[in-house]
Amino acid sequence: MSEEARRTGPEDVSPDRGGTRTPRLVVVGENVMDLLPTRHGPDVLRAAPGGGPANTALAAARLGTPTRLLARIGADGFGELVRARLLAGGLDPAGLVRAEEPTALALATLGADGSARYDFRMDDAADWRWAPGELPDTLEPGIRALHAASIALFREPGATRIEELLRREHGRGRVTVSLDPNIRPDAVGDPERARARALRHAAHAHVVKASDEDLAYLYPGLAPERAAHALAALGAALVVVTLGGDGAFALSHGVEAAVPAPSVEVADTVGAGDSFMGALLHRLDLDGRLGERPGSRLAGLTEDDLVGLLTHAVTAAAHTVTREGADPPTAEELRALLGG
Repeated sequence: MSEEARRTGPEDVSPDRGGTRTPRLVVVGENVMDLLPTRHGPDVLRAAPGGGPANTALAAARLGTPTRLLARIGADGFGELVRARLLAGGLDPAGLVRAEEPTALALATLGADGSARYDFRMDDAADWRWAPGELPDTLEPGIRALHAASIALFREPGATRIEELLRREHGRGRVTVSLDPNIRPDAVGDPERARARALRHAAHAHVVKASDEDLAYLYPGLAPERAAHALAALGAALVVVTLGGDGAFALSHGVEAAVPAPSVEVADTVGAGDSFMGALLHRLDLDGRLGERPGSRLAGLTEDDLVGLLTHAVTAAAHTVTREGADPPTAEELRALLGG
């Protein structure tokens, strides 16, 4: 982190917050305050901190991967709730920047099947207003992966600075770069520009996770399998696609695998894909697949390897949808679900 970034206000690192350990995973992106419906009716909402990148960072940290979130935290009451959630989740606080702008809001509505749709309020939000010097000049030794996701990838002025960060780290070859475009059409601006930017991001990633909805946006008219192969052709060594209740599939250097989703009672789908991503990165780290020489580390994945990765991730996602809001499983919960 540059000296200028330190002056802009990253949180102090204190031992009781877990900030003394160098993270193995760094996630960059937004927090969003989700306004969720309650059992008392559509006019009674509860505020729940969310945002895809923040959820992914927390999911990985809960499973035991030391994680840092690079994020700008709004200067309002919602921002205080966001900060409290991140610190309580054990994230390394060194990447949290105190910002003057407000927190992004998302009004969620739930379908009969628990699926969530969002109405965003974020034009003036802190999350995409990265200033020069606020993002790190280098990633310190010990960091194995850099993950970027969601709305912060597309909204300026921060989008350009995040894209520069991804391009730089991909070129250095010291960490695995992973991407989850998590495209929200109502929040990413002009579709053609957003599509072009997302494909540039994918070209600077070693691991790409996308939903079937993301693929339909990026490659209109293509079936998910063909779209996934198109993404892989941009250079990613591992492409993973989530299919909601139909499970997930992955492909890597000509090897493919698919797994079904566990059958569970769905409370809502908020944070499901983010929990999937956090668990996927956690499992890749456990398997020694993240870090220096990323292409070599991801080479030689077998069908059994892919099934193991997918099973780990879909199980985490399935557990998340049984609870209200973005509430990913702990390591103990996931071990129990996987049978130890």
